[in-house]
Amino acid sequence: MPVPRYLSETASGHGARVPARSRVTTDAPELSLNGIWRFRLSPTANVTDDMASPGFDDTSWAPMPVPSHWVLGKNGRFGSPAYTNIRYPFPVDPPHVPDENPTGDYRRTFTVPEAWPREGRTLLRFDGVESMYRVWLNGDEVGVATGSRLVQEFDVTALVRPGGNLIVVRVHQWSPGSYLEDQDQWWLPGIFRDVTLLARPDDGVDDVWLRTGWENGAGWIDPEITASSDAYPVTLRIPELNVERTWRSPADVGRFPVGDAEPWTAETPRLYTVTVHAAGETVTVRTGFRTVEIVGDRFLVNGRRIVFHGMNRHETHPERGRVFDEDHARADLAMMKRFNVNAIRTSHYPPHPRLLDIADELGFWVVLECDLETHGFEAGGWARNPSDDPAWRDAYLDRIERTVERDKNHPSIVMWSLGNEAGTGANLAAMSASVHARDPHRPVHYEGDHTGEYTDVYSRMYASVPETEAIGTDGSSAPLLECTPAQGARQRTKPFLLCEYAHAMGNGPGALDQYEAVVDRLPRLHGGFVWEWRDHGILTRTAEGVPFYGYGGDFGEVIHDGNFVMDGMVLSDGRPTPGLHEFAAVVQPIRFRFDGGTVAMENRRRFADTADLEFSWQIEHDGTRVAGGVFALDAIPAGGTTTMPLPGEHIAAEGETWLSVQAALARDTAWAPAGHVLARAQHDLTAARPEASRPRPADWHDAGGTVALGIGEFEGGRLVRLAGRAVAGPRLELFRAPTDNDRGESTVNEPEHQDSAPGLSNAAEWHGLGLDRLTHRLVSVQEAPGALRTLTRVAPAASLHSVLVESVWTLLDDGRLELRVEVEPSPGWPSVWPRIGVRFDLPDDGGSLPEVEWFGTGPLESYPDSRRAARVGRFTSSLEDLTVDYARPQESGHRSDLRELLFGPVRLTALPDLRGRRPGFTITRHTPQQVADAAHPHELPASRTSYLFIDAAQHGLGSRACGPDVWPDFALRPEARTIRLRFDSPAH
Repeated sequence: MPVPRYLSETASGHGARVPARSRVTTDAPELSLNGIWRFRLSPTANVTDDMASPGFDDTSWAPMPVPSHWVLGKNGRFGSPAYTNIRYPFPVDPPHVPDENPTGDYRRTFTVPEAWPREGRTLLRFDGVESMYRVWLNGDEVGVATGSRLVQEFDVTALVRPGGNLIVVRVHQWSPGSYLEDQDQWWLPGIFRDVTLLARPDDGVDDVWLRTGWENGAGWIDPEITASSDAYPVTLRIPELNVERTWRSPADVGRFPVGDAEPWTAETPRLYTVTVHAAGETVTVRTGFRTVEIVGDRFLVNGRRIVFHGMNRHETHPERGRVFDEDHARADLAMMKRFNVNAIRTSHYPPHPRLLDIADELGFWVVLECDLETHGFEAGGWARNPSDDPAWRDAYLDRIERTVERDKNHPSIVMWSLGNEAGTGANLAAMSASVHARDPHRPVHYEGDHTGEYTDVYSRMYASVPETEAIGTDGSSAPLLECTPAQGARQRTKPFLLCEYAHAMGNGPGALDQYEAVVDRLPRLHGGFVWEWRDHGILTRTAEGVPFYGYGGDFGEVIHDGNFVMDGMVLSDGRPTPGLHEFAAVVQPIRFRFDGGTVAMENRRRFADTADLEFSWQIEHDGTRVAGGVFALDAIPAGGTTTMPLPGEHIAAEGETWLSVQAALARDTAWAPAGHVLARAQHDLTAARPEASRPRPADWHDAGGTVALGIGEFEGGRLVRLAGRAVAGPRLELFRAPTDNDRGESTVNEPEHQDSAPGLSNAAEWHGLGLDRLTHRLVSVQEAPGALRTLTRVAPAASLHSVLVESVWTLLDDGRLELRVEVEPSPGWPSVWPRIGVRFDLPDDGGSLPEVEWFGTGPLESYPDSRRAARVGRFTSSLEDLTVDYARPQESGHRSDLRELLFGPVRLTALPDLRGRRPGFTITRHTPQQVADAAHPHELPASRTSYLFIDAAQHGLGSRACGPDVWPDFALRPEARTIRLRFDSPAH
């Protein structure tokens, strides 16, 4: 039989669909149709409709839970998930899709309760089906719909019957709607959100919209109630505010004040329960009072400029895909609050409606995005892009209408977004006009409107720090993307936000503090949304049963985009990355400034004072706490600053003295317990005490064989044992396992701020230079009394470039063994280096390292452009926890500014170089070369050796996987460096 005609139509559907309306709580009867359905998968859409008949025998079909994705079932029985970022996984031939179109048929019976109303209408609601579906009830066709993340309701009053009923749903994986749903995520077909039968009384409330505002210390409501005349009188009540309003007819309904209502903000998410009672139904809405407006180039809520410290959030679960799990979602948003995230962009579609209830409750600024992206047309110069094709206009308008109508009551939504990366065109402009006409109180966002023709804010993604600064600077004449001077001038009159920035793929991103600094300084800039919140890994297993989180290519896709879907601040298993800790430190709501004997505490919140916080301090000597207390201070008002004297005693005569201050929750909240730290800072109270210089050994002579110096044993000039433990090294290491950002080929940054050629990744340059395959030639070995010196030439094969490494071991008078390493590169190295360091190999000797203890920065990793979350102290960690299990193994685990490290029987003390720079350290179970060769953590080889790296310097992180390169100040250029270490054995 031929492919159904609707699979070539741009319309959003047909049949008994009803207009979109708000999602509210109602006392009208509802019947969930979630549960186990019968399921059959066909490889094409060329399937007969006989399964819709009540007499059809489906006993051979498989059980399938609804909601779910059929490709996430066990053993790949019904196909596999597929990941692409931009490319369509089918030919670009709009509106047509291939005949090879996996089609899933669902069947189930259900019973309408005896108490189900006989009057009124019965609706059938689908909250989310990917991608196009056709519905039958009791053998009769109900309709066809598309819009995977959009609610569709059908009127089935004439088809539903008391007692038993049969519902049949046919879902096509590919449809014309797929061209509008090219979001960067997994393709996951199926009925993945709830299916519900609804009783709708004739005298009920068909729709309600509580437009609210807050000004001059009071709230107001301008309600819109959709109901028949039989529903009246209608009464609105807000018990907490002693509000009760009754309207006898629709003409009576209008705006009215509610008195001294507390305002809703993301910092103070005050909600009020409102009931709207009609003759046949009572609906309940939780609302908040707030006013959103743009004044000049300021985005204001309740009259105050806000800044988005936001995350782009997809719906993703490692086992359920986009199937909503409320506990999982609540935990997600609670973690956001704990890490100082205050805003969410719902990339790139409306989420499950319960997520927005939680956002209202916990407090987030939400940019609610329509289910729209056509990114796959970009490669062809946007030819045939639906965004500018009149044939697709109704589909575009239907999508934005369903987006706005469902969620219009949520106070957390402060902006509507038309979609993402769909080019530009008349259909997007029509969407914007539709939103403005329907909801003039909330601005419209769309990043692709680069010239500002139809949107209210200027938005960009992955703009570099200099470009962001130029956008926010009054009088700047720097050209803007795709803008004429006049268009650029217009864009500079609007609030600016980065709808995506700081691509959080793997180890990174770097330079978060640079973005925050320019946003802090230039009020036109209103922050942005990190890409993105969570990795999209799908929990799967190897043939041997080893679990791992799969990404593109792990499921046999014909085309895919690899691990580009693993770009979150949270790993697939829910663990926060060091990048998320860095974000929290950069945007923390309290800023501390030390000046002489005082600390200034600035409350960076816009609306909340600090009555919910406790401020405390402590002093540490060489990482050991010696004193502490609580600051006695009044609540700091929003935007205010208080100055307090610092404790002046307890400064140590020897070693380092550090003062730490912090602001923590004074009481439990819905998202964190009392004591959770929201902000912290450190201040160095150590008096400068220059170390006395030591005379260098003289009288060198050639040597070889075995040499013993204190706890060190050497053979042929090479270290073989320390404190009785087998050790090999030091060996020069210039390579690190490339991070995802090192592998990136982005051309986002300006050429003058880029240290690699556009289009060529750092990783490719490093491999091309042979930094991963250095060879060593021992030039000389010399001895002096109590000292040993080696000179080594290090160079890659087929290269004229080289590095000369001098290592000098000296036995000190106190019995400690000192190592000084001088690294001197030959001139002309053409690329930045990953690192400058030395490696020590530590064979297990019957067991891996016990816990590692260190005095330095921690507790998490830090890099040159990502160290705001690092603090100085004493820390302990297992070897496994020192590194991060990124979805694709890569460089991780570096701790900067090491003072002291204990591993096994050895204590290592790191000394600053002549410029005061301290080395960092990393301990791992694998070499950089082994890590670089592995595509997943489980592919790393078994290891019986630990590897200690002491790095004089590391290259920064940046966000070049999809964003700017490492800032020049944090780029590591080949240069001479010195590493000074001392070794002893505390146990001896």
